[in-house]
Amino acid sequence: MLAIQKNLSKSFYMLLSLPATAMGFALSVQISALSWILTTQYGLDIHQVGLVWAAGPIAGILGQVIVGIISDKVWFWNGRRRPFILIGGVLAGMMLLALPNIDIVSSTLGISGLLGVAIAVALTLDLSINISFNPTRAIIADVTPEGDARTKGYTWMQTVSGSFGVLAYAVGATWGNFVLIYLGAGLVFFLSIFTPFFITEPKELLVSQSDIIQEKVSFTMVLMNIKPLWGFIIYDIYAMALQISGIKTNHYWAEVIAAIITFYFVIITLFAKESRSDNSIGFRKVLAAHSFSWIGVQTMFVFIIAFLQDKMPSLSDDDLGKVIAMSFLILSAVSALLPAFVLEPISKKIGRVKTHTYCITSMAIGYGLVSVFGDVKVVLYLLMALLGVGWSAIISLPFAIMSEKVEQSRMGLYMGLFNLSVVLPQLLVSLAIGLFISKVADKSLVFQISAVALAVSALAWTKVKEHSKD
Repeated sequence: MLAIQKNLSKSFYMLLSLPATAMGFALSVQISALSWILTTQYGLDIHQVGLVWAAGPIAGILGQVIVGIISDKVWFWNGRRRPFILIGGVLAGMMLLALPNIDIVSSTLGISGLLGVAIAVALTLDLSINISFNPTRAIIADVTPEGDARTKGYTWMQTVSGSFGVLAYAVGATWGNFVLIYLGAGLVFFLSIFTPFFITEPKELLVSQSDIIQEKVSFTMVLMNIKPLWGFIIYDIYAMALQISGIKTNHYWAEVIAAIITFYFVIITLFAKESRSDNSIGFRKVLAAHSFSWIGVQTMFVFIIAFLQDKMPSLSDDDLGKVIAMSFLILSAVSALLPAFVLEPISKKIGRVKTHTYCITSMAIGYGLVSVFGDVKVVLYLLMALLGVGWSAIISLPFAIMSEKVEQSRMGLYMGLFNLSVVLPQLLVSLAIGLFISKVADKSLVFQISAVALAVSALAWTKVKEHSKD
């Protein structure tokens, strides 16, 4: 074990952040370039782009949970999380290389439809990212003690990862998305293959008395732990069935029913009383609150291109890509600086949950302002800086909050279940919100939906109890 790991020095936190940084960089490339390349290079309409983005969350539903369960139990290549980081990193790098060459891949395989190949590449890319994202986050909990050290681990994760994200969007804004894609492939290969070997993992995870008496992992146990997400699951299955079968509907009763089910289980979860004897209640509250954050965030990521095409019609395809890259560069710059240098100190004073709630509230306000004033580039960039405050919290603080509400010996499993509060809302955005946005002329709706979702999330976080240090 390196001395920096024994002493939990800042250099170790930076090293510990690099595997997650590799996956974060791959995700930044995907966010910046996927919608752009599918729209401008391959001629897919906005609804088809939404379907391609739906492939990723589907991969995440199974990928993170299965990898989490397995990585809690196995040990090979001198690691529990290391093997999955290596495998996922190699696959992610390969799929990034395939992204600008979908037409070549399609012709080589003798497949005439680009959409099918695009979905396959996006599915493999996101599955690869998900294979690695779970262990890159779980390993931080494995090697840091609970409390401020754990918070520091996740805030430094976002600061380092976010700094590389800034690099990604700077490259895209300056030299274009093709340079970004190829640079990303090389960086993902390097960071995911070499850095895990400098982190020593504990061969035995801590097991408390409460862990010993917990029930075994089963489908029922998993289903009960994700109760606030049942409405998302029901609707996603319904919408996927319609897409696969090709059935068209002219009503919204299924959406209304799913919304009622979702809010019912979210509300009863949020008003349930947390207790030391049942940590699952606190975990479910985090799922409920976090899921609405991702409805808003994913709506922006996928459909900002539709908003800009509507509000800035004079932009060329290249200029459109650069505006998107610059917007996300600013978002990432703010989210890189804040976690370790601002959010962590504030969290020590007022608590992580309260800090997170304030940040989410600022993001809801920012989304509302973009929907009204975001048709001017300078104003859009300024408001993206405001959105970066909420984004910096979303991708750092919930991991620290959640990790102290679950059994430490099952961190991989719960990281996987926690990821469902991300991928199920992402799927909802692609299958439902995308179709709705495509039928509405005024694309300001993109950021109006995001604003409402973040406002609901902020209200939900007020019902999450701060972890006691006693």
